[in-house]
Amino acid sequence: MENVQLGDVVETRKAHPCGSSQWTVIRTGADIKIRCMGCGRIVMLEREAFFKRVKRLVSRTEDMGKDV
Repeated sequence: MENVQLGDVVETRKAHPCGSSQWTVIRTGADIKIRCMGCGRIVMLEREAFFKRVKRLVSRTEDMGKDV
């Protein structure tokens, strides 16, 4: 799962303290910023740390960020 896109929903191996383990990707680049779908907390992780913590891709938004 090396290609992560804006709007993707991922599941992490460990749950957030709020109880949710699903996150939305809101920024990509050298670092990846994700938002908890349970409480809205935003966390920025280095790419390597992000890919170590992600369990699976839940859903992908195909049209996110494209001009129509």
